[in-house]
This record gives sequence, structure tokens and C-alpha cells, in this order.
Amino acid sequence: MSDVLTATADSAAQLFTDTYGHQPKGVWSAPGRVNVIGEHVDYAGGICLPFALNRRTYCAASSRNDGIIRLVSLLPGRKKVFHWEGRISDIGPGHPRRWPGYPAGVIWSMWQDAATIGVSLTETSGFDMAFVSDVPVGAGLSSSAAIELATACAVFDLVGPGLDSLSEGRKDTPSQHIIKACIRAENEVVGASTGGLDQSISFRGQAGKALELDMGEGLISDVPFDLAGNGLAILVMNTNAPHNLGDGQYASRRAIVDRVMEGLHVTEPHREHKLVDRALEWAAQEPEASVKEEKEEWLDLVARRMRHIVTESRRTESLVTALRKGALGNPKDKDTVCGLEQIGGLMTASHESLRDDYEVSCPELDSAVDAALEAGAWGARMTGGGFGGSAIALINAEDVEKVEEAVLASARQLGLATPTFLVAIPCDGARREK
Repeated sequence: MSDVLTATADSAAQLFTDTYGHQPKGVWSAPGRVNVIGEHVDYAGGICLPFALNRRTYCAASSRNDGIIRLVSLLPGRKKVFHWEGRISDIGPGHPRRWPGYPAGVIWSMWQDAATIGVSLTETSGFDMAFVSDVPVGAGLSSSAAIELATACAVFDLVGPGLDSLSEGRKDTPSQHIIKACIRAENEVVGASTGGLDQSISFRGQAGKALELDMGEGLISDVPFDLAGNGLAILVMNTNAPHNLGDGQYASRRAIVDRVMEGLHVTEPHREHKLVDRALEWAAQEPEASVKEEKEEWLDLVARRMRHIVTESRRTESLVTALRKGALGNPKDKDTVCGLEQIGGLMTASHESLRDDYEVSCPELDSAVDAALEAGAWGARMTGGGFGGSAIALINAEDVEKVEEAVLASARQLGLATPTFLVAIPCDGARREK
């Protein structure tokens, strides 16, 4: 298992006090996430099945009235403390860069829509904030959403109506506005064109459950996901391969999907009849198809990208249905093996689609998935944006060490970075800690 910083509300409060010389007004936290299935479909109005991860980012904070924002962060597993200072009026698209862009971007986004969200933010508003986290950075586990939602909750409590004013299920309009502010921060300030899955589950997660997110219709429903109670585990395999969604690869995939969806006036692709055929008809009329030498390649690209969008949401629907019928049973019960094979098969098929049609996998992810399956995993797939980061495997709880050893051996044999591991447990979403 990997060695990481143990982040707590107390450690965030201590970092705050050591940095600023006074006590914070409170501490808030938000989790990372694991997506069981439904990858790269959130921005296309598809269906996803994430759960909130048992690793959190903590934000100790106080408000100011001089327009100055001071941020300090202690990243997972590191001793170096990072600082940033600026004014709310200085924040905007592309600034600040790197990690400060996430919390500063949330403050800016909430300021832009202050009246809608219900927060009292002006050019004289400011904050002191200190962050500690045990969500691995760059692992595809949405450390970015964790810092965004921890920030948003702090702001909403300090200069807004407070989290206590929100409904328990968090499906009310204020909750939606908070999530949208975090998405806007990541899209516009950071420049990562993510679709909202990460922010939604980080805010709305529930212990012992996954959430079915229908991003087209905006519907949310909980799905039973009692892993430990059934002798199962989700093993997160962090490949430690470089992972950067701001390098254009993620955006290039999304751009094609966005163009097709807009061109065909589609909002829920998995419910559209013969969408891939229709997408090809659309693609044949686009400028890329006018160059004979490039036409075949362009049409093939559109077909594969849209095939993933359609089939991934349908796989998610099938897996959700299986879970609600009790397919996630104990592997020692012969009557449940068929259900586990179905769930695992859908997960593995998802990885194959992400690898072949969407082309967001990499040798490190493929190695982890293949090794886990060979070691007896029911199913395995990459999770997150891809191009590095993590894969997950559904395994018998007693097989954690065996699967870890197999994944490590495969990485060594191929000369890849050494993976690290954690057992993911569904937990609650964002909250005030103290």
C-alpha cells in the first residue's frame, strides 16, 4: 500500500494557524471519487456510476474584508508547503495557474454568480485558506474536485446561507449552483474541459452507495454498493504514470463529441436510435471530409468516438440494473457468481472501449488491468480521464495482496513506473468538519 499524508481536520487547522497566526473559523472537507463505470460520457449527457472515495481534502478557512485571498497547501505525501496570494478581482480564465487555480477559481466563479448562488461576495471579499489532503494527486481520483468542493463549502458557510440550509439529498437548486460554480472554475480558470461527474459525486456521495448520475436528464439516484459486506473490494491501482488533463488530449476527444451532439441536436446519446450511423452522415458533410486523403480517417474517428459514448452509457445502465437486482453478492455463494461475472464483464468491456474506441488508455493502465484480470479479478478498467492515473479492479477482499503483487510484477517486467494501491470504500460527500 502507498504511504501518504494522513489528512485530518485538525492537521488543516494546524497548518492554518501556523501560517496565518490565528484560528480558522471552521474546517470543511470533500472526497475524491472512483467511477465504477460510465467514463467520458458525463459531458455528453450519458450515465455514470461513481462513488465518493475514502480519501479527502480538508480546507481550514476564515473570511477577510480587504479583497485579499491567501492560500496555502500541503500536498499528499510531501513536506513542501505551497503558497499563493492575490485579489479576487485578479482571478480569471487562465489565472492563477496550477493548483491555486482550483480554489481561487471556485471563489471567482462564486463571485461571478453571487446573486444566483446566494453568497455575499464583492471585490472587497477575501479569505485565508489552508488545505491538506490524502487524495493522491494525478491519479485520476479527482483530487481537483475535492479541493473545489471543500473550497465551495467553506465559502458557502462563511459568506452565504450555510450548508445547513440545503436539503439532505442535495438535489435542490442551491446545491446545483454550487456544483456548477466548481465546474466553471475547472473549465474556465484551470482550462480543463471536464463534464461535472467529479464535482457531483464529491458533493453528493453517500457511504456504502454509488450514485447513478444521468447527466442528460439531471437525475440522481443511489445504488446499493456494499462491497465489504459481500466479501468484495474495489482495488485502486495508481499507475503513477504522468496524468494531465490540461494538455489537450482530453479536450480533443470532447471537442469531437460536442460537435456531433450539437450538429445532431442530441442531448442523451444512449437513447438515440442509430446514433453512430447518424454521426457518420453528419461527419461526411464536415470540412474534414472534403480532403479525400483524410476522409476515411475522419469518419473512422467519429464512428469510434461516438460508439464509445453510446455503448458506455448502455453498459452503465446494465450494471446499475444488475446491482439493483442484487448481483453484487458474496463470491462464496454459488448463486451470485453469475451476477459478479456480469458486473466484471461490463467493467472490462468499458476498459476495452476506452482503450480501442476512445483511445484514452496507455501501457501502464493496460498492464494494471490485464494483470488484475489474470490474478482473478472479476473485472477491471481504467478510471478517470485516462492517459495515466489509475485503474480499478473488482476483486474478492481476500485477494488484495495477490492482485497487488501481480500488478507490480507486470509493471516491473515492462519497465513501467511502480504502481501504488488503495482499497476504495464508498463514503459521504462534502461536509463541514468543525
